Amino acid sequence: MRFNNILEKNGKLYSPDTDAGFTEETVRIDDKPYREWDVRRSKLSAAIAKGAKSIEISKNGKILYLGAAHGYTVSFLSQICDAGKIFSVEFAPRVARELVMLAGKRKNILPIVADANQPNTYYHMLQAADIVYQDIAQRNQVEIFVKNCNLFLKKGGIAMIAVKARSIDVTEKPTKIFADVKRQLEENFRILDYRNLEPMQKDHAFFVCRKP
Repeated sequence: MRFNNILEKNGKLYSPDTDAGFTEETVRIDDKPYREWDVRRSKLSAAIAKGAKSIEISKNGKILYLGAAHGYTVSFLSQICDAGKIFSVEFAPRVARELVMLAGKRKNILPIVADANQPNTYYHMLQAADIVYQDIAQRNQVEIFVKNCNLFLKKGGIAMIAVKARSIDVTEKPTKIFADVKRQLEENFRILDYRNLEPMQKDHAFFVCRKP
C-alpha cells in the first residue's frame, strides 16, 4: 500500500489503530487487530477505493484539514502522518469536543475550533501545509477551499476537496455542479484527479489538485 501504516486487502483499507474511539468492528489480519477505513464514512477512503491515483501523503507531512467534524478521517490520517502534523479545523462546538478528545490520544492532531470561512482567525496557529484537505458542506465550499489554499498551501502542494453537490444547489444536477466546480478549480490549480463517489457517497465528487 502506498500509505504509511495503512493496509489494503480485498479492495478495502485497514489501519492497525484500534483505539480511536469510533464504533467500527475490528478484524484480525495476520493475527493482528485492524479497523476498516469505511468508505461510507470517509470521502478520502471512498476516493481511494474509486481509484484515485494522485493522492500524495507522506509520514512526516503537514496537513490542514478543513471540516474535521468528529475526526473520523483525521484519525486515519494521524496514522499515515505519524511523524507529521494535522491541523484540524472544525466550527461546530459539539463535534469539536469529540475532535479534542481524539487529539488527546493523538499528539500529531492539533484541533482548531474556528470557521474555515475566516482563515484569518487561525492564521497564527498554522505552519505552511503540504496538503490542504476539505470536507465542508456549504454553498461557498469552493471559495473557502481556494481561500485557505492561497494562504496556507505550499507551492507545489496537494489540495483535495470533497464536493457535496446538494449543498451548493439542490435544484441542479450534480454532474452540472461538478463541471462548474472543475472550471473554478482550474482557475487556481492543476487538477490531477477527479472521481464521482457514487454509490459510496451520494451526490459527492472528489478532486485532487496541485498548487502551481
